[in-house]
Formats: sequence, C-alpha cells, structure tokens
Amino acid sequence: MGKKSTKATKKFASSGKLKKTIEARHKQKQIKKRFEKRRGNKGAKGEPRNQQEDEDDEELEEGPAQSKKQMTVDAFLNGDFMDASDDDEMSEGSEEPEDDDDMDEDEDDDEVDNESNASFASFNLDLAVDEGKNHLMELSQLAERDPEFFKYLQENDRGLLDFDPNAMANVSSDDEDEDEDGDVDMEDEEEEKVPVLTKEQLQKWQQALLKQRSLRALRKLLLAFRSAVHMNEEGQSVAWSIDSSAVYNKVVVTSLRYTPVVLEHHIPYKTLANGKFKPPTQTAKFKTLQKLILSYFHNIVHLLDQLTEEETLRLALTESAKLVPYIISSRKTVKTYLKKCQDLWSTGSDSTRIAAFLSIRKLASSSDDSILDTILKSTYLALIRSSKSTTVHTLPSINLMKNSACDVFCMDHATAYQHAFGYIRQLAIHLRNSMKTKTKEAYLQVYNWQFVHCVDFWCMVLARACDNETELSSGKTSELKALIYPLVQVALGAIKLVSTSRSHPFHLHIIRSLLHLSKHTQTYIPISPYLAPILASCLTPTSRPKSSTLKPIDFDVQIRVPQQYLKTRVLSEGLTEETAFLLCEWLVSAPVHGSIAFPEIIVPIVVLLRKSLKNSKTGSGKEQNLVKTLLERVEESAKWVDQQRKAVTFAPAKMGDVQEWEQRIKAKLGDTPLGKYVKVQRKTREKRRKLVEKAREGQDEILEDE
Repeated sequence: MGKKSTKATKKFASSGKLKKTIEARHKQKQIKKRFEKRRGNKGAKGEPRNQQEDEDDEELEEGPAQSKKQMTVDAFLNGDFMDASDDDEMSEGSEEPEDDDDMDEDEDDDEVDNESNASFASFNLDLAVDEGKNHLMELSQLAERDPEFFKYLQENDRGLLDFDPNAMANVSSDDEDEDEDGDVDMEDEEEEKVPVLTKEQLQKWQQALLKQRSLRALRKLLLAFRSAVHMNEEGQSVAWSIDSSAVYNKVVVTSLRYTPVVLEHHIPYKTLANGKFKPPTQTAKFKTLQKLILSYFHNIVHLLDQLTEEETLRLALTESAKLVPYIISSRKTVKTYLKKCQDLWSTGSDSTRIAAFLSIRKLASSSDDSILDTILKSTYLALIRSSKSTTVHTLPSINLMKNSACDVFCMDHATAYQHAFGYIRQLAIHLRNSMKTKTKEAYLQVYNWQFVHCVDFWCMVLARACDNETELSSGKTSELKALIYPLVQVALGAIKLVSTSRSHPFHLHIIRSLLHLSKHTQTYIPISPYLAPILASCLTPTSRPKSSTLKPIDFDVQIRVPQQYLKTRVLSEGLTEETAFLLCEWLVSAPVHGSIAFPEIIVPIVVLLRKSLKNSKTGSGKEQNLVKTLLERVEESAKWVDQQRKAVTFAPAKMGDVQEWEQRIKAKLGDTPLGKYVKVQRKTREKRRKLVEKAREGQDEILEDE
C-alpha cells in the first residue's frame, strides 16, 4: 500500500501559495536572463545558465508526491494527486513496508510530521532562498561591472536592488504560525510597505523643480501624481500612499502647474507664424521623456473623469492644454483627450466649457491637417447633439457652443470649406425630401431645433469668415464665400415649406440668421417678402383676437406656436412687435439702406402695409400703432436718401462711382430717421431682456417700467 499524502503538502497546495512560489521562481529566472544577456556569463561547469535554470525548474516541478509517470504543474495545482490511488502516490526511488500491521494511525501521523520539513513546499522554498542569495551576490557585483545599468536600476527599479533573499523563507514560517481558518494576505503586507507621501517630501520636489528644473524630481512627482489618480483602485500598484486630502490636492496642483514649466525648459516647441505649433520630435530628450509624458497625460485624462470641483477641473484642462505639443504624435492619446474635452464642452458649466474649448483649439493649432479634420467633424456633431432641445436654460449654453465652434471653423478656411459644403448639402437634401414627400413626418425633418441651429451656425461661420471689413483689410477673399448663395437658398426654401401661422416663430429664427449674415458680408438678401405678409396677417386676422391671461410668448425658445396661444391677442401683439423689429433691422442694414435704390426698394413694403392698415378693423390698436410708426420712419428715410441723390452727377452705368457714393451713405446711416428709431428699439428690447432674466433668476420679482 502506497504512502499517503502528508497534511503539510495538502495544506500548502490548498492554501494557494504553491502558485505564488512558482511565479516568484519564474520571475527570478527572467531577471537572471536579463543580466546574462548583458554579460554573457556561463554556468559553473561551462553550461549556459539558462540550461541550468531549466534543470532547476524541472526539479521544482517534481514533488515528493510525484508519481513515476511525470505529473505537470497544472495537474498538481488542480489537486489531481489527492484523488489518485495509493499505488500512484508512491514516491520515486523510495521503498516503504507493505505490512500494514506494523504501522497504526498514530505512527502515520508522527511520520507525516517528521517528513513535513522535507515536503514539496520546503524543498522549493530552500531552492528559492539559495537562488535569491546568488541573485543578491550578482547585484552587489553589478555596480562594478556595469555602473550605467546599476544607476538606471537605482532610478527606475529600486525594488530590484532591495531584493530580500529571506522573503521566501518568511512565507514558510508564516504558514506554521497562521490559524487553520485564515491565511496571511500577501497583498496587505505589500500595501503596508508602500511609503506615505508627506508635505515635506513635496516641498523638496518643488524646490528642485523651481531652482534646477530637475527631471529626476519631475519623475518622482509624476509617480506620486499617478498614485493620487489611481488611489484606492483595485489591480493598481502605486509608488506612494496618500492619507491626507491636503497632500492629495497639493500633489495634483503641483503636478499640473510645474510639469509644463519643466518640459518647456528642457524640450521647448516652436510656434509658427500662422499660430500653429511644431512638436519637438527631433530632440533626444523628447525621445527619452516621451513615454513618461504620455503616461502622465493619460493620468490627467483619467483624473478628469473623477474631478467634481469646478476650479480643479478648469486647472486640469488649462494646464493639460499646454502639454498638447508633446503628445500630438500619439493619435490614440489625441482622440481620447479630444473626446473627453468635447464631453465637457457640451455638458459642463460655462467656465468649464470655455476651458475645454481652449484645449480643443490648442489641438486644432497642430500643423497636422488630419487632426483638424477630426476636430471639425466631431465638434459639429457634438453641437448638433446638444441642440436637440432648446429651452430658456439651455439656450445660453448652445449659443456659447456655436460661437466657440465657429472660431474653430474659421481657423483654416480651406479645410473648413470641405466640411461646410458637405453639411450645407445635407441640409438641402433634408429640405428636398420634405418638399417631395409633403407629409407631417417629412416636415418634421426640417421644422426642428437642430435644423434651426445648423442654419444659424453656418450663417455665423460665413459671416465671420467672409466679413466685409476683414476681407478689405486682408486684401483677399475667403474660400467660404462661395457657400453664401446655397446657404441662403436652403434657408429661404425652409421658410416657404410651411407657411401656416403656427410656423411663424420658425420663420423668424431663420430670418434672424440671414440678417446676421447679410450685415457682416454686405450681401443683399430679399427678406421683406417673408416679413411683410406676417405683419399683414396680424393686421387683418380672419376673426377677432381673443382676450387671454397668458404671459407673452418668448419667440427665442419657440419654433411653433403653442395651441393655447392660437387666435389670442397676446400672440398677435407679440408677433407684430417681433416682426416689425426684424423688418426695421433689415431696412436699416447697409446692403438695403445704404443702397442708392432704397426709395424704390421700400415701395412694395409700403403699399402692402398701407393696404393692410386700411382693411384692419379689429385689434386693440397696438399692432396698428407699431406699423404706422414703422411706415413713417421708413418714408422719412426714403426722403432723406432721395435728398442725397439730388447731388449725384454720374450715370447709373458708372458702377464705380455708385459704389463710392454708397460707401459715403453707409457711414451716415446712424443719423437717418430709421437708424435713430432702430437704436431706441434695440435699447428698449435689451433693457426688457435683462429684466426678464433677473425675474427668472428671482433677483427682481416685480418688473417696473421707468
């Protein structure tokens, strides 16, 4: 009958330490291979050390409970030897008495206890200790043989130099002392050995960074920063333990503020004349520090997901933008950082949005055009997703996003043209499909907030890129100017798609965008045919407006008249006031009022409104007064222009003289009767808007008119 497995062997295998012992053995083997590759040493008997270590590993995998048929380590770890028959458990080369009467159970237990020291675990641990002593001796000789590599280990792998050969022996002693119900947690012991970071240590690093711009201090600081970012995360090994919130904040702030300063000192980057930068990829220092910088930058991106304090979040975005030139060569890092910045740009507070946008703009300043293409596309898509729903609370944020995205698109007009052309064409396709299908679902493809904000955004982009004064000062025409005509056609087609009274707020939104484009580019856009009919419908309604206690409708956040406002006096008065103001804005604009043909341009408008006033028999009188005042100012301005034309001595065919005359008139538009009237209206509306905002925020509950 074969010998039974010892209790120590079973206990060692079930405790899970066998696998750790073998892994530690393999780790020491890999370390030796690294040394041998550098030195090319041979074994004691002329054999390569790798061959000797392979033999040792074979010895390690053979236990006292090994059967004659070789058993693998995986089989041993699975505990297969415990289920084997007694005959298979017989040790190789050992003979035991087969007479069971000579040994009772007590003697078996005594023999098991006596043989436990020679068990599989003790055998392997002794080997590990012997090898550890040899390894320690090799490390002590390394400083003389290869001082450069020894210095590298001191800076980067201090744990290797501090190797303890008795570590494996301690494992065995811990097994004897532990209770039957619990095992020693090795991970907890490792955590206890992690040093605690103090403010004094941070101050030393700060002094080294400020006075010497020390890269060694920077490396230590970034290791501490990584420990702070990945603190309390499972599966992460950290170099420092942080037990104070003050130290944590100090580490984060110091790393964010000091790192760009040190990198700028050692590896400065160039800024080109066009505002773009050139990364320092050719320097030897940059190649040495590139991995460290990329690791630090990934830690910053990871930190952005954890931060909740707005001030620290802004600091992280601002300081990380300064490191963009050093990570621009890593496309994966750029995409990760861009995605995070755009998430904050579209969801954060106003100050966070601005900081995130500045980081995006820094990325766009790269000399790599492919990065700019990615930024333009993702920025526009983020804007569209954020503008799906518009309220009084989200409108300021959407306007901020449109203005900032407009700035990115105007950085490179040639690159922006490709994107603008494709997206304006996409709007035209939506409009064409709606005009062909003529169903409610098809109309909703156009009559929605996303379409409104897209038209407004492209009007803003073209207005800034093709601004008349900018082109005159630079002496060249923007590549985006060719897109003005198709954009205007798409906008006017959207207005004509549905002409019902409930769609008038949508029409007013599109007209505001076209007005902005017309003023900046000095382009004449025929808007009056779409404004005058709205005024006429308000003056001559089909039925008498109903009185209502509803509050005035806010046309800035409405694209469709609510059902309860239909045929009410509140809607009629509000729509008349808004439309009359937009008509004044169009008439006083430089392409219209500054034209030599202004008296002829206003004729259709005056005729239609006069006729509507004559047929108006209902209403409270507010609509009629607004239109009458408007007509008076328009006719007075027409007489003023006609008076200026009396001094003209050139013929209509002399276009150069005509343009010079119009330039002189445009400089005096603020002094015309219509110009003065519009100034007063603007101040009144701005004052009312501020009062409404204060009332909405609860600062002034009562609105008083002065």
